[in-house]
Amino acid sequence: MEGFDLNKLVRESVRKLQPYSSARDEYVSDGSEMLFLDANENPFDNGVNRYPDPYQRSLKSLLAEQKGLSERQILLGNGSDEVLDLIFRAFCEPNQDNIISLPPTYGMYKVLAGINAVENREVLLTTDFEPNVDEIQNVVDANSKLLFICSPNNPTGNAFKKEGIQKLLESFSGLVVIDEAYIDFSKDESWLSALKTYPNLIVTQTLSKAYGLAGIRLGICYASEEIIGVLNKIKPPYNVNQLTQQQALQRVLNQDLVKQEVQQILDEREELIKALNGLEFVKELYPTDANFVLAKVDDANKRYQQLLEKQVVVRNRSTQPLCENTLRFTVGTPEENKKLIAILKELN
Repeated sequence: MEGFDLNKLVRESVRKLQPYSSARDEYVSDGSEMLFLDANENPFDNGVNRYPDPYQRSLKSLLAEQKGLSERQILLGNGSDEVLDLIFRAFCEPNQDNIISLPPTYGMYKVLAGINAVENREVLLTTDFEPNVDEIQNVVDANSKLLFICSPNNPTGNAFKKEGIQKLLESFSGLVVIDEAYIDFSKDESWLSALKTYPNLIVTQTLSKAYGLAGIRLGICYASEEIIGVLNKIKPPYNVNQLTQQQALQRVLNQDLVKQEVQQILDEREELIKALNGLEFVKELYPTDANFVLAKVDDANKRYQQLLEKQVVVRNRSTQPLCENTLRFTVGTPEENKKLIAILKELN
């Protein structure tokens, strides 16, 4: 946060940009019965013949109430990947700026850096899968715009210690993006409560994991009103479709069911960990705060192929730094886990 100045981070072209104004930007319904002849839509009602609310007001209002934030601190996107891409495009000048990522981590940070022609400075996690704060600070320069922290981390599963993240928030003059895709499975508190303390903090979440809505593609960005204002300038006008908004609203309203499913996943996670610990070919299990378990095995390629032949698909993470001979097991339903455990016990 030292020397943080949002205006200096925003790309000059974005600062000067006059955003596109859609028909639904120019008028917000007050609840009255209106005749809409402004957007060249097909007038015959089939449930989706009208353009969706470009700012997803109903869903944002509910999320803001649940999270204790303002609606103006929320941006919704077509999956978290669109949210992350918007952050790149708003704040990173192609062929000039750089971002910092912490492998092994979510692979899209690197992909998006490549797509946006932005240098990706990789700083490996320590051997116990924590950010190497000193080394991160060593690679930062005046063109370091974004620092991506995935916590709980994918593929390792662990939530990073609070002290290290605090040091980075306080010392980094760019934007710190904390990706909390798996936060609902963690015992740790979300970093949302720190938004008022750190103006350089962005927190991203998703409805794809705990909420079980991977198929509708809905990502969430929480930040200061100023940061969200910049991102709103460049987002596509109707980036979240009507069906997605409807499905998300129904699910977010049903918190009791979401919490019930999360608890069942956590219970099943413990059963899976017990079973994996009892297998001879499993050499180490890493602590997890997510809905998956990373396991070090004797021969990951062999075990992956054996499972595939039994119609079980897991993720071989052996190509990732610090993850040699590892398999990542997502926690399934009780029935799926029983099947997986039975098959694992048969492998030799």
